[in-house]
Amino acid sequence: MITILINNDHRINVSAGNSLLSVLNSNNIYLPSVCGGRGLCGKCRCKVLEGADSLQPAEIKKLNPEEIRNSFRLACQVMVQRDLRIEIPEALLSENAYDAEATEIINLTEDIKRLRLTILNPAGLHFRPGQYIQLKSNPYGNVTSSVMRSYSIASPKQSTHRIDLMVRLIPEGICSTWIHRHLKVGDRILFAGPRGDFTLRDGQEDIVMVAGGSGMAPMVSMLHELADGHSNRSVDYFFGACSEKDLFYLDVMEAFHSRMPVFRFIPVLSQPVSPETCQSEIGLVTEPFEKYLRKRGPQSLHVYLCGSPIMVQKCRTIAQQAGVTPDAIFHDPFT
Repeated sequence: MITILINNDHRINVSAGNSLLSVLNSNNIYLPSVCGGRGLCGKCRCKVLEGADSLQPAEIKKLNPEEIRNSFRLACQVMVQRDLRIEIPEALLSENAYDAEATEIINLTEDIKRLRLTILNPAGLHFRPGQYIQLKSNPYGNVTSSVMRSYSIASPKQSTHRIDLMVRLIPEGICSTWIHRHLKVGDRILFAGPRGDFTLRDGQEDIVMVAGGSGMAPMVSMLHELADGHSNRSVDYFFGACSEKDLFYLDVMEAFHSRMPVFRFIPVLSQPVSPETCQSEIGLVTEPFEKYLRKRGPQSLHVYLCGSPIMVQKCRTIAQQAGVTPDAIFHDPFT
């Protein structure tokens, strides 16, 4: 048995062989993570003062020299092989998990479901539009252990006892497969959160959003905030999809159009069924976004991005080349 000493006063005894992130999750200590423990998001930073092996390539990419000098590691890249001494934010030790019930599971597209959770904790969940939760799967079939996965909240912040998630089925994804093929209405679910700083910023700047697939979720929550707050900010929302069957929430977008003074929803299809009659933009979502910036200019603009890492990085490059400053670009890559 291996001992992990946390913040010099909290001990847990664990078995060897798993990542530090996984071991902490199993003991109800949830470090932030949005990439499923693959070393891509860099959010599960913690100090490992004793007992860790050498740095992994993913850590060298994500940690700066000062962090490395100060013993920071990515918990998903540290394998538990011997006794460890670590430091994490104290708040994570006292953070309560939330108990919820799956009250609705519906298909949005062939590979995206909307999961509605009713929160059973009396105080509910208080979050900022754009944040995510870390949801814990249950064992199923040949999967004997639970995993934590991050999903953005697609609800208005006033909805403290009922939240919606948009879950895309990932091939061989443990949690998404559980949600799509095994979870039933009435099942109980555990999650931690809210997490994340991809949130709507105050100001009078115009807003442009770019998202794809289940990247719709945080954008919907932010749009609710703008509409409910009677904001006068102009919003242009580019949404990338493969074909018409991958478009969803069109009625919700139409409702936002009627509630907001200046709102445009621009679907962009890379492979429309009939290009000749397609009413949407055709191509990659980055293309009309680039044209938009070229025509509008970068002045007084906030850019919000959510989707695949490749799409997010391409949009960031386009925005910065157009003159948008990095502090006006906010993103949440689905890694």
